[in-house]
Amino acid sequence: MEKLKIAVIDASETHRNQLENLIKNNSSLELIGSYRNAIQAKGEHVNQLADLIFLDVEMPLINGFDLLDFYKDTPEIILISDKAEYAVKAFEYNVTDYLLKPLNKERFTRAITRVKNNLKLKADSQNNAHLFVKSNFRKVKINFSDIKWIEALGDYIKLVTKTSNHVVLSSMKAFEKQLPTEQFIRIHKSYIINVDRVENLNHAIVEVDGKQMPISRKRRPSLMNALGI
Repeated sequence: MEKLKIAVIDASETHRNQLENLIKNNSSLELIGSYRNAIQAKGEHVNQLADLIFLDVEMPLINGFDLLDFYKDTPEIILISDKAEYAVKAFEYNVTDYLLKPLNKERFTRAITRVKNNLKLKADSQNNAHLFVKSNFRKVKINFSDIKWIEALGDYIKLVTKTSNHVVLSSMKAFEKQLPTEQFIRIHKSYIINVDRVENLNHAIVEVDGKQMPISRKRRPSLMNALGI
């Protein structure tokens, strides 16, 4: 079984060492980086490398919440603090867990189990014919075959299906990873389409269900290949 890749970002050397030891003593985990502040972590792009980040709330210059605001795409996040008062705000960021310092092994193990369960659900979603999205404060099941296209809307995306539209907090890059590559293709920085629903196209435009969307020059060969043209 592949190890869970973990990064630690904590201003306290004592707590960093404690977390590092907990991680190293668990054979299913791999420590890929340990940082004393958010600036270090930003420079290493750990959000793209780790499956899970243990993130200290209170750090100098850039605190944990500031770092989450900076990241558009994040892995599983466990926030850590010696104060319970940040817990409500923490879960507004949709973090996986919130741990109080000093950490103990039992609580650490429960948090890791929660992370693994989350990752398994995400993997199952990718392997099945549907996924779940959070729209209007509820989870909505979307069948891949029902999706017509996905459109970028700043920090959100618009998911257009045959029956409804859903605005979802996600980047195009992060959402694209959840889609089956044989069925969906990104044709432009602002559009991903279901290739099974293409009606017409020319060198610059593709039409899906009456909606005309631009094809970027660099992505045109991939679209032609996906359509067997």
